[in-house]
Amino acid sequence: MVRYLVSRVLQAAGVLWAAFTVSFGVLYLLPSDPVSMAASADNGTPVDAAAIAELQARYGLDQPVWTQYRNALGSAIRGDFGTSISTGQSVTDAIGAALPSTVVLASTALTAAVVGGTAVALLATYTRIGWLRNALLSVPPLGVAVPTFWVGLILLQVFSFRLKLVPAFGDQSIEHLILPAITLALPVSAVIAQVLAASLTSTWRQPFIEAARAKGASRLRIQMRHALRLSSIPAFTIAGVLVGSLLAGSVVVETVFSRAGIGRLTQMSVMAQDIPVVQGIVVFSAAVFVLVNLAVDLLYPLIDPRIVGARRRQGVAPEVERAPAAHDADLEVKALV
Repeated sequence: MVRYLVSRVLQAAGVLWAAFTVSFGVLYLLPSDPVSMAASADNGTPVDAAAIAELQARYGLDQPVWTQYRNALGSAIRGDFGTSISTGQSVTDAIGAALPSTVVLASTALTAAVVGGTAVALLATYTRIGWLRNALLSVPPLGVAVPTFWVGLILLQVFSFRLKLVPAFGDQSIEHLILPAITLALPVSAVIAQVLAASLTSTWRQPFIEAARAKGASRLRIQMRHALRLSSIPAFTIAGVLVGSLLAGSVVVETVFSRAGIGRLTQMSVMAQDIPVVQGIVVFSAAVFVLVNLAVDLLYPLIDPRIVGARRRQGVAPEVERAPAAHDADLEVKALV
């Protein structure tokens, strides 16, 4: 287990280094440097060349690219991503100030998405009413297909402007959180419902389900105690995708609802061509991806220890691979006794 953990940590460090290197190459190897880009974007107003040169020297942009990369990487390892060109604020401080609002929004949306997606998947695979099952299974694809910004605008129009039930903009109270959280949760819950419903459908065909039925277990007991546990593994696997959807969706949602957060900071930094802040956000997002996927890998043994054991015997990291059906049947029948 220690060897596996060390391997995963080293892989995580490699992903972060790759994210930093790629973002540095894309952002800093552009035809111009960040200071010149920001100056040229200032409504076409001429800027003194000496002032630009002074700012380039202050930010180290007059040095060779390799030197800039080495210095930037060393500072990033220490948690310093430089200074915002547009505001003069530390990039770390800017992200830290915007983070709490996004964490509250993302955690609320994720909770709603997990509850809603799981409920839809469980009901769709539990019911024996054909039309209800088909109707429930048709909802997730629709939730994935509908654009996030369109959902936000519709919710604003109906519940804020027409019915006046909740505030439209801002983040001063819990009421301001309702519509943004719903908007952000809908596509995530749709993904959860799709994956979990497919996995539950496959699990219901396993031999241990028939064994449980033969022992007199009710359909509800089989669904909640046995089928759900095994079927939840693929849902854990897509945790990284879900976090990506939340981070990407926060840019749109926080812009539509005028909320301060990482998404709004990203949008403003891109518009202002504030490259240090953009790179800091890219690395921060990569770090969130890495930490979430590492946590998921470490949670696998708690869900099904056979996954880690089987993959360790092969000398590779655990992935979502079910044990043979016969082995599943044996273990689950023992659990029913």
